[in-house]
Amino acid sequence: MTQPPELMTHQLSGSEILPELVKEVLGKGGDCRLKVKGFSMSPFIKDSDVVTISPVYDASPGFGDVIAFVHPKADKFFIHRVVRKIGGAYLVKGENSLEPDGLIERKDILGIITRVERDGKKVFFGLGPERFLIALLTRTNLLFPILRPAWRMFRPIARMFFQ
Repeated sequence: MTQPPELMTHQLSGSEILPELVKEVLGKGGDCRLKVKGFSMSPFIKDSDVVTISPVYDASPGFGDVIAFVHPKADKFFIHRVVRKIGGAYLVKGENSLEPDGLIERKDILGIITRVERDGKKVFFGLGPERFLIALLTRTNLLFPILRPAWRMFRPIARMFFQ
């Protein structure tokens, strides 16, 4: 009997595997659903929400779109919002982040977030036309100074309709 050829193995950490899996699925034209960890996109995407990442194809992400990307310097996977387009690059930032992530080139973008689910239900706010205002307020660090008082005012009304 002959011995089977020795297998070449390469161990990958979770942070290395995730972008590769997402690239593989999106590269075949499929959507990818992931459970989100972290608070940088709160309140629109919260810890444990499930997001759907879709291929970008030849289109370019636009102002206000939420994208999945691998940060070229940190070599980490992020989901953040496009707050400005500068030339062929994108300035991205989390809603809950004080500083932007820097410029991200198209080649580092894995996909675009097309759906957010929380507790099994679709989240309707954050990816529609309001994304433009959210991006502008996020870029200028005005989102929370405006959002907190507005939420205090409208929360009692929202409870009447959504309980």
